[in-house]
Amino acid sequence: MAPLDGILILDLTHVLAGPFCTQTLQDLGARVIKVERPGTGDDTRAFPPFVDGESAYFATLNAGKQSIALDLKADTDRAIFERLAARADVLVENYRPGVMARLGYGWEVLHARHPRLVYASVSGFGQTGPDAMKPAYDMVVQARGGVMSITGESGGPPVRVGASIGDIVAGMYLAQGVLAALYQREKTGEGAFIDVAMLDSQLAIQEHAVAIASATGVAPGPTGARHPTITPFATYRASDGFVVIAAGNDAMFGKLCDVLGLGIGDDPRFATNAARCENHALMKRMIETVTLVQPVAHWLEVLDLAGLPTARVQDMVEVLADPQIRARNMVLPVMPHAGGPTFTATGNPIKMSTLPEVAALPPAPRLDGDRAAILAWLDQG
Repeated sequence: MAPLDGILILDLTHVLAGPFCTQTLQDLGARVIKVERPGTGDDTRAFPPFVDGESAYFATLNAGKQSIALDLKADTDRAIFERLAARADVLVENYRPGVMARLGYGWEVLHARHPRLVYASVSGFGQTGPDAMKPAYDMVVQARGGVMSITGESGGPPVRVGASIGDIVAGMYLAQGVLAALYQREKTGEGAFIDVAMLDSQLAIQEHAVAIASATGVAPGPTGARHPTITPFATYRASDGFVVIAAGNDAMFGKLCDVLGLGIGDDPRFATNAARCENHALMKRMIETVTLVQPVAHWLEVLDLAGLPTARVQDMVEVLADPQIRARNMVLPVMPHAGGPTFTATGNPIKMSTLPEVAALPPAPRLDGDRAAILAWLDQG
């Protein structure tokens, strides 16, 4: 029995933040019914890359969900939606604030009809505030939330984080809110409204930047791969590539000096982490004077033997083949529909003793492909 067995999620989300949340809940055992626009469905059905005409992007964010296409302005489809809402434990939506209310399905209306329903909303700027009605995408909130100001190399232009963390982090916080609301409902019998903003979520993940700006009044800038408050903690050049060295405290720094043969343990410029941060550029040059003479594989071996945190900078093809990733069941096939393609998706990073590991994920739904089964289930009462 998975943790969320018996929980029904009514998923009115599209693109990334909302589907990421509901996919997490699906991975934990919930049943997710995806309500899509007739004709086109979720926007990501049209996002590349494609395999045999089907979107790999869509498949990896919607594996195992069911799909029903409903026009929420049409009386017949509204009647179906209302029957689904009456059976659901959670409704998740990521429309712009006010859209659901104009359709007659805002929080106040549905809470009055279904007091146990958990209602979860994710949007660019949240349900309140002067900019609540503005549109947003991942890059917009990465920029406005400050993430782009600390990403990239010093002196270079602002850089977007390679992963869509504006959406993904908001989806993660939304899933946490849903789980908390379900737990609270067990004690109160009543559902809650959850309002997660992508912009808020970007601020919440910037622990060092907030600390630096609030304590000093100076906005931190980008530091490339270097940690802003720990040194040495960065990428360093080897003869054939880059190696990450993360010496997070004085003891580790001492070990690193021994491994590299750097006799600077008593040098006041490097005796403390604060001093090393002040002299990080000199520290980097001294380390790379040594690391440049051997390949990455050599440094991985000797740093591992010394117990120092280290890694090769891997591309995604290498990551998908990584033995540790594979051992943790983090690369899974998304099974095909009859005659359809097989996709590859990430496994569930939440490992629980009560959550069985799976060898493959169910297929992502065809648009409106589960209408007959869903209607039959509703008719069963």
